[in-house]
Formats: sequence, structure tokens, C-alpha cells
Amino acid sequence: MKTFKLSGFLLAAALLTFSCGQSSNTVETTEAEEEAQASGQTLQLDTNASTVNWRGYKPTGQHHGIIPVTNGEISVEGDAITSGEFTFDITSLEVHDLEEGSENHGKLWNHLQSDDFFDAANHPSATFVITEVSPYTSDDSIEDQEQFETENTPQSESELAPATPTHWIKGNLTIRGTSKNIKFPAAVSSANGMVSAQAGFNIDRTEWGLAYGDEATAVDKAKDKFIYNTVSVNFDIKAN
Repeated sequence: MKTFKLSGFLLAAALLTFSCGQSSNTVETTEAEEEAQASGQTLQLDTNASTVNWRGYKPTGQHHGIIPVTNGEISVEGDAITSGEFTFDITSLEVHDLEEGSENHGKLWNHLQSDDFFDAANHPSATFVITEVSPYTSDDSIEDQEQFETENTPQSESELAPATPTHWIKGNLTIRGTSKNIKFPAAVSSANGMVSAQAGFNIDRTEWGLAYGDEATAVDKAKDKFIYNTVSVNFDIKAN
């Protein structure tokens, strides 16, 4: 597990990266990796101050809401984060673009909980476990993935990312019992015993088996008979 310094480390890392002629790119999804081993002091997630937002897209519209973070912790040793783990309650997922209690809200919420999507009856929670954190340097870039153009084309990775990323975060995201390692840029800071992180990125829901309305099965996308595989995620996490 690579640890990182929150001060004095970025410049050295940037110079090293420049001298090696290497750079990192945007969100990657790969097979699950070995989880980091906790060491040092453990900071507990502030669930009241932490939020995770989701947004899904289809040619005819969008839906968005939150997934509650029920618990989590980050381990730090000195100024270095050594590990982190977070749990999300799928059964408490919220839809914010439709009036709660309305027929359409109920239909969408039930559909998201069903086997077509999260299969919440069998997999009521999701987890994210940090495997690596590395510096975001001046040579790094955020590459936007090509999307089928409609009135509701998903937001691009560069639009979602923090204005000034400081680090790349990698971790195993487990949904529906499937674990995949994802990598995304984040803005991380530490002050007065609190660690905070903000990020925004896209994932391909089909990687975790949420394949209903898969773009790949759409014979003619112009007929709007599909749901984008892309789901946007934004989070603001605080631990103290």
C-alpha cells in the first residue's frame, strides 16, 4: 500500500513523474486488488457531513439522488493515509428528481431495488475499500470517454472531477457481490484532525451486473430504447 503526504509531497512527486516522462489518466476499472492494511490512528467517518450522489441518464431524461454512507473509517499514520473502508446502504437509496410518494417515484425506486439493478434483497449494501493513493501531478490528465450524443448525454469525466485534484484514489468497489477496482482523481485535505475528500467520476454500471437497458443491446440508439451504461458519482467524505 502506498501512503501519501498531504504537504510537501506533491512537488517531489511531480518532479519525479516529470523526469520519468509518465502520467496518469482518468477513471479505470480493473479486477479487484489486495486491500490496504490499516496502521496508525483510525478516524471515523462523519456520516452527517458525508454525502454520495448518483446520477443516471437516458436519452429522454435523467434521474439523480443519494446513497447514504452508513459507516466508514480512514487510518492515518502521521500525515499519511494508510487505508480506508466505507459502507453504503442500497436499501436507503434516495431519488431526488421525483416527488417522494408519487407513483413515478415508487416505480423508479422499486425498479432500482430489483434484480434489474441493485438486487437489494440479496445485496442490501455496497462497500468501497482503498487499495492505493498516489499524487495527482501537473503532467496528469483526465481523459473523457466518448458517449452517444443525445439531449441527456452523461457528464464527462473532466466536468465531474474536482477543479484542483490532489490525488488519485484506487479502491475495490463491491456492488451486487461483484468487486472491481476503480481509480479516480480526488481533492484530499487534512486539517485539525479531520481528513476530507471530494471527487466526481463516471462508472460503467454493467461492470457490476446492473445491465438492464444496456446500451450494447440497443439496436438503434436513436429510438431512445436504452439507458446509458454510464452512471455519475460525486462524493464529499469527512472523517475525524
